[in-house]
Amino acid sequence: MNFGSIDFENEGGIPEKFTCDGLNINPNFFFDDVPEEAESLALMMEDPDAPDGVWTHWLVWNISPELTDLEQGGVPEGAVEGINSSGGEGYQGPCPPSGVHHYTFHLYALDTTIDLDNQSGRDDFMAAAEGHIVAEAELMGTFGRQ
Repeated sequence: MNFGSIDFENEGGIPEKFTCDGLNINPNFFFDDVPEEAESLALMMEDPDAPDGVWTHWLVWNISPELTDLEQGGVPEGAVEGINSSGGEGYQGPCPPSGVHHYTFHLYALDTTIDLDNQSGRDDFMAAAEGHIVAEAELMGTFGRQ
């Protein structure tokens, strides 16, 4: 599965527009070569450099495998956004307390849809997805604050 963004390169800097210092909206993503057995896609953004351990910034599932991109600042119809590590629903852009952090975007192809509501978080999602991930791709970006 191919996965990328027109807004930043893999291992490159995430523009301020997509952070807490900017508009705090999700970047545009594109993907292709989704396995035929995929019934849904999911996208998760995590910061492994967070002071309290891995921080989930965004989690969205039940994305149609027929799509080839996610638009900037948008979530596809029918997709569900879960709870981030701040306890809120939806995208929470990079906002490191200091230094440069690495943000990993995981794209999962699943052989099922996920039956969870929007009050579910990372652990709930990973438990529901267990045994159903047929492909995975990653994109990493960095962001630092002065």
